[in-house]
Amino acid sequence: MPPRNDAALAFLSARQSRPAKLFSLPVPNRDQLTEILTAATRVPDHGKLEPWRLVVLQGAAFKRLADLAEARAQELGGDAEMAAKGRGQYDNGKLAVVVIASPKPSAKIPPVEQLLSAGALCFSIVNAAEAAGWGANWLTGWPAHDATFAARAFGCQGGETVAGIVHIGTPPADFPDRPRPDLAKIVTWAEG
Repeated sequence: MPPRNDAALAFLSARQSRPAKLFSLPVPNRDQLTEILTAATRVPDHGKLEPWRLVVLQGAAFKRLADLAEARAQELGGDAEMAAKGRGQYDNGKLAVVVIASPKPSAKIPPVEQLLSAGALCFSIVNAAEAAGWGANWLTGWPAHDATFAARAFGCQGGETVAGIVHIGTPPADFPDRPRPDLAKIVTWAEG
């Protein structure tokens, strides 16, 4: 049997989802975030394609994106609730990493696997940030799925999409864990 990494397994087993809107300052500095991203980018990238790119949001970028989301909601004929939901995570943001799924032409690696690599990167950023002692939360929201907003906000083009926006900050000191899946209801053992 290969050697166990009990510390890593205990960390993953105790990981909690905490709302980004409850994060406070401080946030990681550039060196700390670089350490997190260096660890996080060790995901399956399918043939070294690196089918993703990252945009780090901080400071005034959040106000610009909140205003852009509100303006886009108005362009779409949305109501006040749509505008407020669009602004929400940007109005409250302190530091976030936007993972842009950026599929590359490949005869060997299907686009869906490249998209899944971007999703794996989102979760890897969450885990690396939390392992470094920060709170992290993976969000999207309707603006992230709107091609016009994504192009204006993050420069998405030519088949690029927002896989996730990972907010990172100081988590609340105590927050109850959410219910976890009942494995007996979701796991099928195929033994023959």
